[in-house]
Amino acid sequence: MIARSWTARADEAGADAYAKFFTTTLTPALDAIEGHRGAVVLRHGSGDDVHITVLTFWESMAAIGRFAGNTPELAVVEPEARAVLRSFDDRVRHDEVVVARLATGAP
Repeated sequence: MIARSWTARADEAGADAYAKFFTTTLTPALDAIEGHRGAVVLRHGSGDDVHITVLTFWESMAAIGRFAGNTPELAVVEPEARAVLRSFDDRVRHDEVVVARLATGAP
C-alpha cells in the first residue's frame, strides 16, 4: 500500500471549510476510484495558522495514476479547496506503508 501525503495552510475557518469539502465532496469521489484504500485529514494549530496534512492510501502507483494522472507527484487541488486554503504544496510525497493499524470505530 502507498500513502500519498500533501500539506496545506489555512486560517481556522478555511481549515473547517476544507474538512467539510473533503468529507462531503472529495471522499465520495475518491471512494469511486479503483485502488483507493482510505484517507486521513490531520490538522494542528489555531487562529490564522492551521496546518493541514492529508494522507490518502492506495493499493499501487497505478491506482494513484487513476486519481492524479500522468504526473503523480503533482498535487491535485480542486478549485473548492483552493478557495479556502491560504497556501498549499504543489507536490506530494509517496511512501510505502510498512505497518498500518486503526482501531475499529476510528474516525
